[in-house]
Amino acid sequence: MEGLAMLRQLIGQLQELVEVYGSHPHYHLQQHHHLHLQPSLQFQLPLLNHHSQQQHQQHQHPRWCPINVDEGSPDDYYSFMMAAGKSGSLKMLEPCKPPPTKRSRKERTREVPQATPWFYTITHENVNSGAMYDPSLKKWHHPTISSLPTKLIVLPVASAGGLVCFLDIGNRNFYVCNPLNQSFKELPARSVKVWSRVAVGMTLNGSSTSEGYKILWVGCDGEYEVYDSVRNSWIRPGIMPSSVKLPLSLNFRSQAVSIDDTLYFMRSDPEGIVSYDMVTGIWKQFIIPTPLHLTDHTLAECGGRIMLVGLLTKNAATCVCIWELQKMTLLWKEVDRMPNIWCLEFYGKHVRMTCLGNKGLLMLSLRSRQMNRLVTYNVSSREWLKVPGCVVPHGRKRQWIACGTAFYPCLTAVA
Repeated sequence: MEGLAMLRQLIGQLQELVEVYGSHPHYHLQQHHHLHLQPSLQFQLPLLNHHSQQQHQQHQHPRWCPINVDEGSPDDYYSFMMAAGKSGSLKMLEPCKPPPTKRSRKERTREVPQATPWFYTITHENVNSGAMYDPSLKKWHHPTISSLPTKLIVLPVASAGGLVCFLDIGNRNFYVCNPLNQSFKELPARSVKVWSRVAVGMTLNGSSTSEGYKILWVGCDGEYEVYDSVRNSWIRPGIMPSSVKLPLSLNFRSQAVSIDDTLYFMRSDPEGIVSYDMVTGIWKQFIIPTPLHLTDHTLAECGGRIMLVGLLTKNAATCVCIWELQKMTLLWKEVDRMPNIWCLEFYGKHVRMTCLGNKGLLMLSLRSRQMNRLVTYNVSSREWLKVPGCVVPHGRKRQWIACGTAFYPCLTAVA
């Protein structure tokens, strides 16, 4: 409490200096509103002035409103002062900006920085148990999810909000689990049988699993169902519209990406993307030519942008390339590719790739008869990093990734 008192005194002195010397702050604070520390460590003060107040600034002196520090902890205000010091005294106070327009909850949630996603993977020699990779620590974990069937092949096919959706391709059952806290649920049986040639996507109803989630499976023939965790039941909304050409050429590795409430799947013949809005139930199809000489391609997403990752092979040279979908032209534009010195290792080899990930961080499993490499790619920073080999407990051989999904580690998410 002594530190808090000192901070109050310091703020009071600053206010007195402003009043004495007639200097006005560069940022307006509305009285009785507290400071908010953003998780990104970039300190911002909430702007609560209305546009009408800003119009009078040319004729009136800005008011210097005191900060209410009565209900904050000393650590919070110490962090505030440290942030101010690092940015050069009070230079972090920004000029006034117009109040932000009202946005949907989904838009606001998308801008909140999230933890670095982890990857839940299945290796080719250990299909009955998963391996989790933590990119922050560059460490592999080998969890045991006791509730999952042990004598069946259960594969991770989708994720949302810290939960991972599994599909038992033997009995065709779905499960939802939090790999960190072992929260587990077996979903009700479906009205139709689900085979391995389905694609699965998952979205949250709100900003966390406490508000519920939905799971979509769609088959090559256009048949689909939606699971609603609030109702704990599968729903058959209808049939796919005739505007979507069938069959879709999907399988459980047809990774879906989600942007807000919409799921996107890649399709072929014709090449393009199929989308489904989990709220309105509307299907759409976009005809988008795939880049030439492309194999093992997968959709990804970063900040509302749809990305494409694939192997570009020409003659004997192979490289991993990244494309971004241009919304105006509906064409793919190459935005990055793996460093050339890394691609030299692929020269003359028949390389296969498995891509995991969704929200901005991807894991690539690259393999051939003579090679087995794991790489992560950060879409925002365009950073390529090598991943340490995955070795099962008491094993020596490095595993290659057969399938998997990215998920955000969350100890509070409940299935």
